[in-house]
Amino acid sequence: MKKIYFITIVGIISVNGFSQTSLQKIEPVNFADVNITDEFWKPKIDKVATKTLSACIYQTEVATPRIKNFERVAAKKGEQHQGIFYDDSDVFKALEAMAYSLKTHPSAEMEKKCDEWIDKIAAAQQPDGYLNTWYTLKGLQDRYTDMSMHEDYNAGHMIEAGVAYFNATGKRKLLDVCIKWADHFDALFGPGKSHWVTGHQELELALVKLYKVTKNEKYLKLADWLLSERGKKLAKGYTWTDWKDTAYAQDVLPVKQQTQITGHAVRAMYMYTGAADVAAQTGDADYMKAMRTVWEDVVYRNMYITGGIGSAGSNEGFSVDYDLPNEQAYCETCASVGMVFWNQRMNSLTGNAEYIDVLERSLYNGALDGLSLSGDRFFYGNPLASRGQHQRREWFGTACCPANIARLVASLGNYIYAKSDDAIYVNLFVGSNTTISLKSGNVGVKMETNYPWEGKMKLMIDPVKKGRFKIFVRMPSWYADKIVPGNLYVRDGNDPAVIDHPVYLIDINGKQINAKAENGYFIIDREWAKGDMLEVKFSMEVKRIKSKPELKQDNNRIALQRGPIVYCIEGADNNGKAWNVIIPENTKFETIDYKVLDESVKALTAEVPVVTVGEDGLSLKTEKKKIIAIPYYTWANRGKNEMQVWLPTKITDVKLNY
Repeated sequence: MKKIYFITIVGIISVNGFSQTSLQKIEPVNFADVNITDEFWKPKIDKVATKTLSACIYQTEVATPRIKNFERVAAKKGEQHQGIFYDDSDVFKALEAMAYSLKTHPSAEMEKKCDEWIDKIAAAQQPDGYLNTWYTLKGLQDRYTDMSMHEDYNAGHMIEAGVAYFNATGKRKLLDVCIKWADHFDALFGPGKSHWVTGHQELELALVKLYKVTKNEKYLKLADWLLSERGKKLAKGYTWTDWKDTAYAQDVLPVKQQTQITGHAVRAMYMYTGAADVAAQTGDADYMKAMRTVWEDVVYRNMYITGGIGSAGSNEGFSVDYDLPNEQAYCETCASVGMVFWNQRMNSLTGNAEYIDVLERSLYNGALDGLSLSGDRFFYGNPLASRGQHQRREWFGTACCPANIARLVASLGNYIYAKSDDAIYVNLFVGSNTTISLKSGNVGVKMETNYPWEGKMKLMIDPVKKGRFKIFVRMPSWYADKIVPGNLYVRDGNDPAVIDHPVYLIDINGKQINAKAENGYFIIDREWAKGDMLEVKFSMEVKRIKSKPELKQDNNRIALQRGPIVYCIEGADNNGKAWNVIIPENTKFETIDYKVLDESVKALTAEVPVVTVGEDGLSLKTEKKKIIAIPYYTWANRGKNEMQVWLPTKITDVKLNY
C-alpha cells in the first residue's frame, strides 16, 4: 500500500492582489549566500569555473555551430541552420552555468563572454518575441506546428539563464529577452487560446523562476496551465504521431492523477520539479499527492544504487519495475541532475530528510560520475558495469549533459542549508559558511567537515544576539542502516561489520547531549549564543548492500558503500580485471587512503577469491588476492577499463571469452 503524505499549510502569501496558500515548509538558502570552503567540493567547483566552462565555451563557439546559428539569424543572409533543432538549449545551459560561476568566481573575462553571447541571442529575437534559430532559419511558417520540436524546451533554458544572469550581475538584457518571449508565448497559448503540450518539459519550472523574479502572476498561471494540458490527448507532434508513445512524455494521464513513473527520465524529472514549484506557490496539494506516489514508484522500484534513473537506452528512461540492468544501464547524467532538483523541492515542501538522502545519493554518485576528474571529459550515460568499452568524451552531438553537470556543481550551495522562520536545516555536510536570517535575527553559520570521507561535522553558530531557535541536522539514512527509502536496497544481514546500534555523538560546546529525532533530522532546540559549537559524529563503516529479490540482475551480488559513496571494482587497480572476483559472506573490507590520478579518496581493500585462467588455457583456478575498490564517481578516468558495482557472492555461471 502506498503511503501518501498530506502537507500542512504553513502560511499565506499574497501576490499582485490574489491570495495563495503556500505549501513550502522550508526555504533553501541560495547558493550565492553560501561560501564553500570544502576540501571535497571546492576543487570541483573551481574546476568547473575553469576547465568545464572553458570546454563548454570552446564547443559552443568553435567546435560546433551553436553560437553561429544565432549570428546567422541576425545576419539575415538566408544561411542554413547547422546542427540539431534543440542545440539552442546547450547555449543557454552553458550561459546559466557561467552565471552561477560568476557569483562564486567573479571574472571580468567570463562576464564579457556572457555579454557577447547575450548580444547575439538578443539580435536573433524576432519582433514579436519569438526566438528559435532552427525555425527562424528554416522557415517561421512552420513554428509551433510540432510540439515535439523543443521550441518550449529551448526557451525554458533561456529563461533559466536569463534569471541566473540577472541575479548574478543585475543586468537585464537577457531577462528582458526572456520576458518578451514569455509574453509572446502567453499571447498564443492558454485558456481560451490555443492548446500546447510541452514536448520536453522544462518551460514549466522556468516560468516559475520568471514569476519569482518579476512577480508577474501570469507566468505562474501559465506554468500551472501547461501542466494541466497533459493527459488530455491534446498533443500534436512526432513523439505522439510517429512513435505513438504518450507515456514517453508523461502524457497518459493528467499530472495530478499520475501514479507511476513512465517514459523519458529527464522529461519526467523536469516536469515533477515544475509541478513542485507550482504547488509551492499556489498551494495545490493535488500536485503533491501525485508527486509523492510517483516518487515512491521511482525510489522503491526504479532507482539504481547510485541514485541514477532511467535504465533503458531505447527511450532514455524507464521500462518496467525492477528492470535495472547494470552493463546496459542508461542512467543519463541529466536524469541524476534532475533527481537533485526534484528531491530538493520535495524536501522544501515537506521538511522530510528522506528526500535529501536520495538527493545526496544521486549527487555524489549518479550525477558526479558524469564529470571527469580533469573537468573536461564527460559521461552521457553512467553504466554500473563495463567490459572496457566505455570512455569519457570531450563532447556529444546531443550535448545536454556537460552544461547540466556544470550548472549543478557551480550552484552546489543551493542544497546545503535551508531555513524556516525559527529554524536552520543542515541538509548536506559541506564545509562552508553563510549568514541565515531568522525571525529572531541573523545567524552566522560555519561548517567544518571532511565529509564524505569522515563522519564528523562541526557547526559554529554566531547569532547577532542571543536567542532561541532550532537547528535540524540531517541523520543520513545510510548511517541508520536504512539504505534507501522503500528498502529496494538493504544492509546485507551477513555483513561482518553490522552494528546493532549505530554510533553517533552530538556535542554542544564539548558536552554530549541527547537530541530528538524527527523526519530524518536531529533537532536541537535551545537558546544559542555567539561562539556556540555543535559537533556531530557519525560512524563510517563499509556496508555490504543487497537488493530486493525482485531486482533479479543483482541476485547473489552485493554492492559496497561507505558514507554516501558507492564503490566499484575497476581493472586499473586490479590487474586489468573486474569481472573475476568473488565476495564471500565473511569478507571484511579495510578502508585505506588512496589516489585516483590526483583525486585523494578513501578506497576499500580486502583479500578475496579471484578466478584466473590456468597456464594451459584449458582450466580455471581460484586463489586469494587483494583487491581494491574505488569510489564509483572516479572510474574511467584512466582509460578504458573493466568495471563492476555489483559484485558476485558466489559463482553461478561461467562465460568464456577469447
